[in-house]
Amino acid sequence: MKFVLEVDMTDAAVRGNAADELGRILRYWGGSLRHCPLGPGSGQPVYDSEYRGVGAWRVTEG
Repeated sequence: MKFVLEVDMTDAAVRGNAADELGRILRYWGGSLRHCPLGPGSGQPVYDSEYRGVGAWRVTEG
């Protein structure tokens, strides 16, 4: 299996301070993964600090 995280960095919240915004996304979503099933087909949208959709994570077969 593969865990795939995609974040669109053209979004205004990410463009201005990419390292801070990506760090926040990784901390938030990384911490919440223990509440999610992690099998093929699992996934959720990913939101920036202003709650705008900027990507998604998913689990694939590999």
